[in-house]
Amino acid sequence: MKLSYDASVDALYIKLNEGIHQVETKHVDEDIALDFDEEDRLVGIEVLDASKRLDLGALLPIAVKG
Repeated sequence: MKLSYDASVDALYIKLNEGIHQVETKHVDEDIALDFDEEDRLVGIEVLDASKRLDLGALLPIAVKG
């Protein structure tokens, strides 16, 4: 699992599987999207407005907080 956070747009991406996948994105709501691979396995989660929805301090290293 790998976490990526872009503070300029307050977006968190959680990559569950390594590698390159052809994905289909399904939106849970306007701020959360799930990426599924060709075998319908969940491979990633995108969370917009992440700082309002999650405790980023508990998830991310100090260097990317803020």
